[in-house]
Amino acid sequence: MVFDVSTEAGEKAVEFHLSLSPFRQVVKDYWAICESYYDAVKNMPPSQIETIDMARRGIHNEGARVLSERLEGKADIDNDTARRLFTLICVLHFGG
Repeated sequence: MVFDVSTEAGEKAVEFHLSLSPFRQVVKDYWAICESYYDAVKNMPPSQIETIDMARRGIHNEGARVLSERLEGKADIDNDTARRLFTLICVLHFGG
């Protein structure tokens, strides 16, 4: 993934590359738990859905943590931004 950052005036500020390889397993785990969650919504009681959803959020947080670590020294991001970027990586990884 290439980050091409510009100023508000449109001047190039920085460009850096981020390999998506370190995210392969956590993205795979995230999509697997998402599938389980969607299946659970159709067939399971609320308590089991909540348990799966907590696991899903935990994996999502792990992906955001990995992303924050990979961006260390390149960009400062907060947890919410890391979570959003991890979501984008998941979508890009599986072709949307």
